[in-house]
Amino acid sequence: MKVFLSRGARLVMVALLLTVAAVRPAAAQSALRDAETEKLFEDLGRPLITAAGLDPKSTKIVLLNDPEINAFVATGQTVYLHSGMLTASDNVNQVQGVVAHELGHVAGGHSIRIQDGMKQATGVTIATMVLGALAMAAGAGEAGMGIMAAGQQAALGSFLSFSRAQETATDSAGAKYLSTAGISGKGSLEFFNKLQTQEYRIGVYAKDSYSRTHPLSRDRITSLEAIYRKDPAWNKPSDPDLEARFQRVKAKLIGFVQPSEAVKKYPESNKSIPAHYARAYAYHVSGYPDKALAEADALLALVPNDPYFLELKGQVLLESGRPKDALPPLRAATEKSADNPLIASMLGHALVATEDRKNFAEAKQVLKTAVTRDNQNPFAWYQLGIIYDREGDIARAALATAERSNLEDKPKLALASAEMAMKGIPQGSPDWLRAQDIAMVSRAELKKNKNKEDRK
Repeated sequence: MKVFLSRGARLVMVALLLTVAAVRPAAAQSALRDAETEKLFEDLGRPLITAAGLDPKSTKIVLLNDPEINAFVATGQTVYLHSGMLTASDNVNQVQGVVAHELGHVAGGHSIRIQDGMKQATGVTIATMVLGALAMAAGAGEAGMGIMAAGQQAALGSFLSFSRAQETATDSAGAKYLSTAGISGKGSLEFFNKLQTQEYRIGVYAKDSYSRTHPLSRDRITSLEAIYRKDPAWNKPSDPDLEARFQRVKAKLIGFVQPSEAVKKYPESNKSIPAHYARAYAYHVSGYPDKALAEADALLALVPNDPYFLELKGQVLLESGRPKDALPPLRAATEKSADNPLIASMLGHALVATEDRKNFAEAKQVLKTAVTRDNQNPFAWYQLGIIYDREGDIARAALATAERSNLEDKPKLALASAEMAMKGIPQGSPDWLRAQDIAMVSRAELKKNKNKEDRK
């Protein structure tokens, strides 16, 4: 009986874990990093993060390359937005509504409290399995199996109810944050209406609402509309500058992830900034550098000193095999963006790609400054590693590889590279201590992975 219970519990836990994955997807998708997009997220999110009682310096909004219309939080204080969610949004206010909701999950600690729901559900399961096992031991085999099946269903229902309660509480929290920040809830309702349309299209309303992790959108709209309409900010328009920046970011994202769609949505007859932006990225990723450069030049003719338009032109030149020509616009973009680390990293890449040793000293300085300000960019570490290797500084080249591998979740390579770095860097120096830290973290990660394999 003990073995049977253990196996049954494992089966139910698998079902529950699959449900958790549906409620809080793992951040396995690739992140899309872009200086202009991250600055927009920072500015549109700051008042909401403050309203939620969180620290803007510790709370991030990250864009993931995923076409699904979704957003979620995992552990920590990071809100993940899918690219599909951003491209489906009509205006910045809709994005703010989604962000406000997700911040409710962060402030409520829901990624941690989800374990409470699992424990509660597992308790129901174990109790019914014991009763079922007793019935089977008494000779009522079919009745015992029925009790166990009912228990598993009850456990799943308990967990889903817990999840729906969290979502309802988070809707209220999001509404509060919008109100505190003086931001209209119209965008939130508009986005829920989009979700409701999608639910009708896929037949969600033909299913039992009690088998869902989230309340139905129509119910959420009804509850929230009464709250939003009474709020003083209901008729307050969005900041026009923020709205214009959103339309730019949305257009460039569509050009990057949906190039064929971009040229249809933004035909050449459209001479607006978002249209030029969308076509520039669409032509660039589709392998038409001359057309992409023409669109970049059209943007610079409209706003000559825009750092992001300069970055675009430099990127097209660099990635079409003209790194030397890319240097002037990338230097200007770096300067006019106050040394934004992502743009500076691209300048460093272009300097390295020229293969001109005269540019290596500048590249080293630019890249070191970039990783100091933002050490979450593995490509910048890769470029810095190239510089160290060219200089014959094998130990620091190994440290750069360790940094990059650590960011890319490659603990085996990170550990080997960190240990190599420690052999050639003076003991106790800042670089040696950093290598030691990476080695310790990587060793712990490898041990954890081995324990997981052993349990399997």
